[in-house]
Amino acid sequence: MSSNPEDSKVTTTSSIQRRELRTLCGVGMLHAFTHVYHVALMPLYLMIHEDLKSGSMDHTTFLMTAMMTAYFMPSYWVGALADRMDRRKLLGIGLLINGAGFAAFSQVDSYIGAVLCMVVSGIGGSFYHPAATAMIADQFPQREGKAFGLVGIGASVGFLIGPVYSGWRASASETLIGAAAWRNPVMELGVAGVIAGLLFLWLAPKDCPGRNAPHTSPDHPQNKWMSSGTFVVLILTALAFSLRDFTGFGMGSLGSLFLQKAHGWSVQETGFALSMIFIGTIISNPVFGTLSDKRRFSWLAGVLVIAGFLVTTFPLLPSSFIMPVLFIYGFFFIASYPMVEAALMEAAPVAYRGRISGLFVLVGGLIGNLAHWILGWRVENLGSEAGQMSAYQSSFTTLGCLVVISLSGIFGFRYLIKVWKADEKT
Repeated sequence: MSSNPEDSKVTTTSSIQRRELRTLCGVGMLHAFTHVYHVALMPLYLMIHEDLKSGSMDHTTFLMTAMMTAYFMPSYWVGALADRMDRRKLLGIGLLINGAGFAAFSQVDSYIGAVLCMVVSGIGGSFYHPAATAMIADQFPQREGKAFGLVGIGASVGFLIGPVYSGWRASASETLIGAAAWRNPVMELGVAGVIAGLLFLWLAPKDCPGRNAPHTSPDHPQNKWMSSGTFVVLILTALAFSLRDFTGFGMGSLGSLFLQKAHGWSVQETGFALSMIFIGTIISNPVFGTLSDKRRFSWLAGVLVIAGFLVTTFPLLPSSFIMPVLFIYGFFFIASYPMVEAALMEAAPVAYRGRISGLFVLVGGLIGNLAHWILGWRVENLGSEAGQMSAYQSSFTTLGCLVVISLSGIFGFRYLIKVWKADEKT
């Protein structure tokens, strides 16, 4: 009997679609846990500060700085691994370490121990972006924006669950155990991440970058991305968008302290308010990601200008407007992330996507991550004025301006796309 070519084609297409669905769901789940750990502590700062007796408030917010520094530092080297080995293993093992470090943090009694646990958790988290970005770009060519937008839903869910769950769980047990109530949600979220990492290693499809990358050698033209001029442009582009990241991190930490100190909101109320930033992104990430596949930089500029304006006006708002504005801000601001990732992967040579993504995350993330510590220090130095809303205006105005300035990175992307695409044609 002869097989029907049409049936074979349908079977192959169906197999590819199932693989793509498993990849999107699995990577989206990891994306959720990666970002749960980035925001779960934000409503808990005051509890952690009291329980660990960590000195000044900037010491407490430094815990996030320590975690995120460890998260960004290994990015380039993880990206190099992602260009050579099964990314499924990198992603699964990374979440195991990330969750275990976070769970261990809930059991420490000293500030030094807390910092060490945050560093371990951050190192595990560093496995995600370089490996996942290269993996998605390889499996969804010409559809990068849409794919990154869909995976971005996972980040939205993580950002949403993190502050809501930690704020609710800590408030629920505060009357029984006092300031130590922050430990319960931290332990539970850490253990959940370990379980999710094991499930991903078991169920996710293998991803071997070697089969997607073109032949390369020391003399291959694609190595041109390492030339000094192109390297400098890549670094400057990453630095430009690190200003956006600084604002993103800053809105979490500064917003949390602002709502609790100036508005007198509880931990639970603050956690719920911060979650507003991420609810709308479940829609905006895939929508703007898909739209950006046709006019990427126009959409990117639009969402960031709107976000910058909203950040600047945030401390002027009455209490009743805070949650709706946080929702609108997040709807536009977070949608910029899949567009930037898609632009970077559109430009990057296939064989170096992991390293280029890792370098971009390393440079941009280290600068952006300073927001937790700098803004914690800023609030600490407000002294008695920390209860006045007007005292925060200069900080929020600075953050809003940084978002708009970050758009200068578009010129860098245009240059990189021109150089790297011309190099591939050669």
